[in-house]
Amino acid sequence: MRIDKKIQYLKIVFLFPVIVMSQQLPQFSQYMFNTIAINPAYAGTREELTIAFLNRNQWVGVNGAPVTQTLTLDSSFPNTKLGAGLSIINDKLGYENTTSIYADVSYTLNVNYKYILSFGIKAGISKYGLDSELLIDPDAIGDQYLDKIFNNWKPNFGVGIYLRSEDLFFGLSSPRLFDYNNKTSIEYVAIERASYYLNGGYMLEFNPQLSFKPTFLIKYTNGAPISIDITANFLIQEKLWVGAAYRLNDALGGYVSLQATDDIKFGYAYEFITSAISPYTSGSHELFMSYQIKLFEPDCDCENKF
Repeated sequence: MRIDKKIQYLKIVFLFPVIVMSQQLPQFSQYMFNTIAINPAYAGTREELTIAFLNRNQWVGVNGAPVTQTLTLDSSFPNTKLGAGLSIINDKLGYENTTSIYADVSYTLNVNYKYILSFGIKAGISKYGLDSELLIDPDAIGDQYLDKIFNNWKPNFGVGIYLRSEDLFFGLSSPRLFDYNNKTSIEYVAIERASYYLNGGYMLEFNPQLSFKPTFLIKYTNGAPISIDITANFLIQEKLWVGAAYRLNDALGGYVSLQATDDIKFGYAYEFITSAISPYTSGSHELFMSYQIKLFEPDCDCENKF
């Protein structure tokens, strides 16, 4: 492998260890619209078939910065307490690329007249790859270090619970329960570490034209700092979401989301970076789109609350 490619790759792996470790699972600004990616208990809670796509370009201007796409779908089943979902995530960081495919199943219980509790499990596989321009280099062919770490599918499992009422919701989940470590002749961080999420929010309706929903998301990954997101969201005329977001010691930004039709929603988020990497990037951008298909009449008004 040519020396310049080695240097570029080693910079990503060794000079940014916190980045590599803390981003074992992608992070999102619009996590409130992409909950199924982190919590299988969320599958089917909207009581309709929902298809959602998200694209995130993080730290624009930094070579090798994360770029993430997610495609999710989920639905409940009429006359049952079951929900199901599917998550496909593609995450690129430097020369590394991770593709994950996970299926979700949830089961819902009515705790009492006010609260509904859902349990979920997630199962699937992830593949950790390296850009072909490095792998086809003659010096890389047969490299045991690269062969051991990359281009292998790894199974994993996750669990979650999700509690909601008419006004509030809380979720606790671990979308990846197992750690995968690769020990080679040189030190290398684990390619996958267990992560844990706690999120919640409250819907406060001022009047039929204006509602306020503060939310939070706390993420912990083994061996990495805790990540805390806080958002303040306003819903106007049941159509337009406008919000401000803060990630502790990392980013400050906002988003706007429009319910263009009864079935289609669009969203855009921008983050101004406040961490040490801020001089080298113009910020992070995120685009979101969802499409709802009403296969049957839902029992709850869940679209804007959860």
